[in-house]
Parts: sequence; C-alpha cells; structure tokens
Amino acid sequence: MHKDTNPSGYNKNTLLLVVILTSVVNPFLGAAVNIALPKIGQEFSMNTISMSWVAMSFLLSSAIFLVPLGKAADILGRKKIFLYGNILVAISSLLCALSTSGTMLIIFRVVQGIGSAMTFATGMAIITSAFPPHERGKAIGINVSAVYLGLSIAPFLGGMLTQTLGWRSLFLATLPFALLVIILIILVIKTEWAEAKNEKFDYTGSLLYMIAISALMYGFSKLPEAHAFMLTFSGLAGLAVFIRVELLKTYPVLNIQLFKNNRVFAFSNLAALINYAATFAVSFVLSLYLQYNKGMQPLEAGSILVTQPLVMMLMATFSGRLSDQYDSRILASLGMVIIVIGLAMLAFLGDTTGNGYIIISLIVLGAGFGLFSSPNTNSVMSAVEKKYLGVASATIGTMRLTGQMMSMGIATMVLHIFIGEASITPENHHLFLRSVKIIFLLFSLLCFLGVFASLARGKKG
Repeated sequence: MHKDTNPSGYNKNTLLLVVILTSVVNPFLGAAVNIALPKIGQEFSMNTISMSWVAMSFLLSSAIFLVPLGKAADILGRKKIFLYGNILVAISSLLCALSTSGTMLIIFRVVQGIGSAMTFATGMAIITSAFPPHERGKAIGINVSAVYLGLSIAPFLGGMLTQTLGWRSLFLATLPFALLVIILIILVIKTEWAEAKNEKFDYTGSLLYMIAISALMYGFSKLPEAHAFMLTFSGLAGLAVFIRVELLKTYPVLNIQLFKNNRVFAFSNLAALINYAATFAVSFVLSLYLQYNKGMQPLEAGSILVTQPLVMMLMATFSGRLSDQYDSRILASLGMVIIVIGLAMLAFLGDTTGNGYIIISLIVLGAGFGLFSSPNTNSVMSAVEKKYLGVASATIGTMRLTGQMMSMGIATMVLHIFIGEASITPENHHLFLRSVKIIFLLFSLLCFLGVFASLARGKKG
C-alpha cells in the first residue's frame, strides 16, 4: 500500500475531498446559470447576445488567467493559489447574488472566473502530486466525476432554485461549500507544492498571452461582425508572437517545448480543445430550445438536461480506472466517436421531437464524454515532469475553457446570423430552430475531426 511522502502534511483522501468539493462548485456556477438565463434576461431586459455573455464572461476570464496562474502556482505554491482562488469564488458569488443590473452581474462573473481559474490551475496538479502513478488514474477519474456531478446537479437544482427562490439563489447556494473548502485547506493541509520555486515568473509572456487570448476569444464570440474578424486574426497573430517569445525564454510561462517534443501532451490537449468546442454549448442551446420552443419551465427543462452530465459522471469514474490499465488513446478516441453520434442525433430536433428522443441523445453524448475525459486528462498529466504539473493542469484547463468559449462563440454566431440582436419570440421560433439544427451539425463535424486528433497522440497516450 502506498504511503504519503509527507503523512503529517496532508491526508490523501482529505486532499481529494477538498479538490472534489471545488470541482463540484465551480462547474455548477458555470452551468447552472444557463438554465436561469431567460429569467435573468427578463429581469434585466437583456437580448439573446447579452444573456450569452452572462455565461461567456466567466469562461473568458477563466481562460485568460489559467496559464499565468498555473505557472505562478508552480513557483509560489499550489496550495496557496488554490486557497486564494476559493476565497475569491466565495466573495464574487455573494456579489453576483447582489447584482442590480446585467452589466454588474457580468463584471462579477469575470471576477468569479478569475477565482475559478486559480482553483482549476491547481486542483488537478495537487492530485497528480499527491497520488502515485498506480492510483493517479483512479483519483483523476473521481475528480473528473466531481466536475460532472457539478454539471449534473446544475440543470435540475439550478432549475428548482431559479423557479422557487429566484436566480440569485444559485450563487448563494454555493457559499457554504466554498467556506467549508477554505476552512479545510487552512486547518488540514499543511504541505505546499512548489516544484518550480527557484524559477522567475515570466511577466512579458503572461501579458502577451493574456492580450492575445482575450482578442482571439472575444473576437470569435462576436463573429460575424466586421470588427470581430480583425480581433480574431489579431489574437491569432498575438499567439504566434507569444510562441516565438516563449521559445527564447529560460523560464517561460508556458513551455512550448512540451508541445514540440511531447506528442502525447500536444495531441491530448488538441483533442480536449476540439471536444469541448463541440460539446459545451449543448446545454445552452437545449436550455433555450426546451424553454422557448417546447414551452417548459426551468425545472422541467433542467430535469431533461441533467441526463447528459449524470451519465458523464458515472462513466468518468469507470473510464478513469480503465486508463490505469488500458491505452488512453483508444479509450478517449472511442469516446469521441460516441459523442459524434450523440451530436448528430440532436441535429434532427424539431418542434414535435419527443422528450424520449432528446433524453436518449443526451445519454449517448454523456457516455461518450465520460469515456473520453478521464483517460485524456490522465494522458496529459502523466506525460510531464513534476515541475510542469501546474502548467499541464492549467494547459488542459485552458483547452477546456477555450473550447467552451469557442463552443459558445459558434452557437452565438449562428444565432446572430439567423435572429440577429432580437429576443427569441414565437414569431422567430422557426428561425431559432433552424439555427439549432445547424449548430449541432457543425458540432458533430468538429468532433469527427477530433477523433483523428485523439488517435494521432501515439500508442503511449
């Protein structure tokens, strides 16, 4: 039986519990808002595009800060950044609940995203540091399942809270859990992980990265407007400059050599990016479809949407254990194939589509995603040295958030093309439904390409 390297500094199971609680709360905060968007939009008189920014502002700020914070955690200490992140999430949740306008809510969601980035940049790295290789896949699988538990309870619990206590209760409900995590970190975990503590922080690279990723993701979300194309290309050009600068640095914020020389790391991250880009906006689009086209209340819509993450959660625990024994490349690629089938099924939605068909589609989608995610994450985290664990954790987190932002960007762009700045009304339901079909068709094609990225990682993935 494996013993901790520092038994007095932490207990592995307590450590896993702390990270799990955070892994439940943050995805809940990200996903529960989707089900409440119609109510938030109604209270603050927001159109479809403005409502999407309540969800996207959280993702954008998380993605911008993840990589710099991951590197900062490797230098300053992962526990410290993890603790401060949880404190920031707790404070911003309270402020979100007290918001008096759509703009104020979006601003506090940005702050919440920064706190979330601090926890996501460190949580997976802490687990990888604390657990030996033969237990790592299982621990990562449990943590990935916790993420899906947060996503699972978000539609149902989010719908119930929104309908009975109002949308503000979504943010207040997470406060006790955030406080429990903060107390446990301070009282129970004495060990610090800072394998890169002698390295200097790369301020130039961090600033370049943050500007480039902001321009790219904000520009992408505003397509097809004319200025959005310029912003998107500026972001891509900025990332190219960032890569050139980082290759010359002794202590880069993001070690580009990991992508150049580590095939497993590079293609596992690419597979994650494509996967999230093809799947994240599913709940956003279906939430609008079920409430506007099918006339459901938030709780009823949430009861259907809960299917996908619930199946994900069950499958992720199972697939995490499998990845300790079998080739992650095969498991993850098979998961991607199943996701393609689920997305293609949703491309056939219509006004008369039965709830049973939607639930079966979500079961297929959830099974595929659960089979993909744990082995793919294990593949990334096991492909790097210990001093890069924070960066690796932050990189896969960035792929997740960038993919989620791209997913929302694709969905918003298609909606913008068909219904413009208008709110969704019975008069334009047919246009909204047409955009839903196109969104799911694009997602299934994108995920089909992701299968090849997953397979390309090589046999040791």
